[in-house]
Amino acid sequence: MKNISTFIMTTLSLLLLTACSQSSLKTTQALNHNDVQVFSSPNKDGLITTKSIEASFDASGLSVAGNNNMNKPFQARFQKVHYKVYNLAMFMNSELTFKLVKKYPKFGALTPLTMSIWEDKDANMNISTLTIYGMSRATGIPVNDPDLIAYNKLIKEALEKSMPQGHFKNLPAPKKEIKQSFAIDMITHADTGMDPLDYIDDFEAEFEAELEPLGFLFPNYTNLQEEIFDDYDYHVYDFFHTYSICKFDVIFPVSKLHPEAGAWAPCSFYLYKKKNDPVVHMGFLGVNNWIESLNIEDEASIKPLKEAEGMIVNVLKDMSE
Repeated sequence: MKNISTFIMTTLSLLLLTACSQSSLKTTQALNHNDVQVFSSPNKDGLITTKSIEASFDASGLSVAGNNNMNKPFQARFQKVHYKVYNLAMFMNSELTFKLVKKYPKFGALTPLTMSIWEDKDANMNISTLTIYGMSRATGIPVNDPDLIAYNKLIKEALEKSMPQGHFKNLPAPKKEIKQSFAIDMITHADTGMDPLDYIDDFEAEFEAELEPLGFLFPNYTNLQEEIFDDYDYHVYDFFHTYSICKFDVIFPVSKLHPEAGAWAPCSFYLYKKKNDPVVHMGFLGVNNWIESLNIEDEASIKPLKEAEGMIVNVLKDMSE
C-alpha cells in the first residue's frame, strides 16, 4: 500500500464527454470555430523575440510564469531542432483566474494558460493560444461567461501588443466534433481524520516521484490558495494546486508538424479539496483535445500523446491501490 493508503479511492474514471451532451455548451458547438488560434507577424528584422513577447503579455495583465526555450533541451536530447525559435510559455491573470475558478473549479485544468512561440522558415514569428471556444469546450464554461470573455479579450490585446503588424492565420476547422474531456477525475474520500495538508504533501511527493523517472517534468507549480485566493480573503478550500506537466518525448515529435500544440502544453493537472468536504478532486485535460482541435492524424504525433496520457493514468491507478 502506498503512502496515501489512509485515504480510500472510491472512483477513478475517464470522463470523455461529448460536448453536444452538455446543455451549457450549446453556443460552442459549431465546427467552424477553432479551439486554437495562431497569431503571426513578419520578423525578418528580428525585432520580435520571445522576451519582447513576454514583456508585452506582462504589460497586458497576463503574468508569464515561464517562457522556456525548448530548442536547448531538444538539441541536447535529439541532436536537432525543428525551428529557429521554439518556446513554450505559461501565463495567467490572477483576478480572472480567481473569478473563473470560484465559479468553475475545473478551470484549474487551464491554470495557467499556455502558448507556443516559434519562428517559421519564412522568418515569421508565430504565437498559438486557445480561443474562447477552446477554453469553453475544454472546461465546460459557457462561451458567454463575462469573465471568460474578459480573459479572451486580454489575450487578444496581448497578442496585438506583442506583434502590432500581426494577423490571425486562417486555420482549417476541426474535422471532428470537439470533446469536453477531462482525462481523469479522481475522487478520494478521507475517512481517517488525516490532516488534508499532510495528505496533499504526501500525494504530491509520491506523484512527482512516480512520474519523473518516466521522463515527465514539472515546469510550473501554482498554489492557488496562497498565490491568489488569500488576496481575496477566500478560504473555501483546504488546498487548490495545479501542476504544469510536460514530456520532451511528446512535445518534440508533435511540434514538428503541429507547433501550435503549445496552446495545450504543458498540460495542467489540478488538485483541490473544499473545507468540510471529504472529497479530493484531481484531473487534467485529455489528449483528444490536442488531436481533434489540431486535426492531428500522423501516428508520430498521436502515439506519444496517447502513451503519455496512459502513463499518468496508470500512475494514478497504482497510487490508489
